[in-house]
Amino acid sequence: MINEQKATLIIQHISYTKIDGEDAVYDTNIFTEPTLKEKFGINAIATTKNIYDHLLYDSIIEKDFAEKLEQAQDVVVYVNLPKGFYISTPVGKYNPDWAIAFNQEHVKHIYFVAETKGNKSSLELRDIEKAKIECAKKHFKSISNNEIVYDVVSNYEELMQKVMA
Repeated sequence: MINEQKATLIIQHISYTKIDGEDAVYDTNIFTEPTLKEKFGINAIATTKNIYDHLLYDSIIEKDFAEKLEQAQDVVVYVNLPKGFYISTPVGKYNPDWAIAFNQEHVKHIYFVAETKGNKSSLELRDIEKAKIECAKKHFKSISNNEIVYDVVSNYEELMQKVMA
């Protein structure tokens, strides 16, 4: 209980600062490692706008979200971020779900990093997950000069409401 309160206090006051001349660098291997275990029609779907030919999904929520991204006129490209892409937080590594690039002529936010949750009620999210999400919000706000938007959405329709705002 004491450690939980310490973590909460740290997260409330955490700040991320971009160091001049240094951008986060990820080895491209995180996108090419042959660790995907998919069964087409069971937990993988064919894609055309994803950076891969197929999308491996963890839930029906992710599958539905990807299918809407595939159909969307404003989506140029997207990826379900690999586990190797993460943000360091005081309570562990955090891996957002999606990175999406939109047609800049039609939407306000060109790049969007999203976490999809079927039910965003804070009562439904575990405390550790809420803490990681708060850190991610501060991280993307700090490093992107508002060029990259990060948020939690329940579905594609909610994403588009935020992107068009």
